[in-house]
Amino acid sequence: MCHVQPRDDFPSRAFRDMARDMTDSADLPVLRLKPKANARAIRRGAPWVFDNELVMDRRSKKIPAGSIARLEDAERAPLGLVAVNPASRIVARMLERDAEAAIDADWLRARLAHALALRTRLYDAPFYRLVHAEADGLPGVIIDRFGDLAVVQPNAAWAETLLAPLTAMLAEVTGVTTILKNASGRGRMLEGLDAEDAVLLGTAPDAPVPVEMNGATYMADVTGGQKTGLFYDQRENQAFAARLARGARVLDVFSHVGGFALAALAGGAAEALAVDGSAPALVLARDGAARMHATDRFDTRQGDAFDVLEALGADRASFDLVICDPPAFAPAKPALEKGLRAYERVARLATPLVAPGGALVLCSCSHAVDLSAFTGACLRGIGRAGRRAQLLHSGGAGPDHPLLPQLAESGYLKALFFRL
Repeated sequence: MCHVQPRDDFPSRAFRDMARDMTDSADLPVLRLKPKANARAIRRGAPWVFDNELVMDRRSKKIPAGSIARLEDAERAPLGLVAVNPASRIVARMLERDAEAAIDADWLRARLAHALALRTRLYDAPFYRLVHAEADGLPGVIIDRFGDLAVVQPNAAWAETLLAPLTAMLAEVTGVTTILKNASGRGRMLEGLDAEDAVLLGTAPDAPVPVEMNGATYMADVTGGQKTGLFYDQRENQAFAARLARGARVLDVFSHVGGFALAALAGGAAEALAVDGSAPALVLARDGAARMHATDRFDTRQGDAFDVLEALGADRASFDLVICDPPAFAPAKPALEKGLRAYERVARLATPLVAPGGALVLCSCSHAVDLSAFTGACLRGIGRAGRRAQLLHSGGAGPDHPLLPQLAESGYLKALFFRL
């Protein structure tokens, strides 16, 4: 995340009126599906409409990015209100099935309140993903909450256009006093948006934010860390790994700020080694371990994960529990085959480090890799290392990252727990 610049345009009533005026007008532009486009899929919940599915005439191409439009099928029957970006492959993102609704401050308030109601039912403390884009009815919008602070990733043009009223409603609904904009998302580049972070409300913290999760303490760098500062999506999988970690020697590769390693220590691990390429991330991991009074059981090793795995293998190191949670090796379909080879290599290098009867946890956050393909890559790697495996458990993202059934990409996270 780049340096955060303060903003002096905290939303006022004028911004609410601006949002209300955008869809109260009867003069909204219209996008129409081509005759062969699958209108039935959209009626059944598909959230995206691509450029090759729409009649993109001169008028449609001139609709400003971030505008709201009415979507119609080829027979001019209304399908709903969509956010438009003619410069993107995803030209239209479904916002509202009611074509007569208003995408205004009240609409934003209702969507945020609906998302908050789920999280407050699930979690006792306000540390979670508050909004998970399409699955929460706010396409392209990611909001992670850290107590009284929220980090927003407006990864679609409409959300950038309505960022002021979105900020105002977020503060009103949740009571957070600090809101930061994180512009590091890959989606922003695809939408033609800037990469400038900002303080939208309050004052950016000058130190990492402590987060209690699964009995562990994580230090989230919300202004300079990766993504929003912490990955909440692995919460449930880290809890399951902690059950396997009692009395165990644990290796956590691609550990970020301590991910699985700190959860394992909280679960009673005898010792844990965290490996990551980022020195600042490992400093935060050590800070978290210190807050847990677990420094004597915790160690870190900085370096390229593949190099470290090979070095540990050459040293005949042995662990009872090995976790590998790499970044997305296949963020899009063109990288699929290369990504699957990388996952297979991770499995092959990690497998010899697992003591007989120990557990190996392999994860993927690649949108383009489905569960079947990922499982196959993992099993090939385990087999090439000469081991047999039992599949103990298959996990995904936690319930604060709900899956939209009509959008396979929202089920991106996969975690496989093997006993070797």
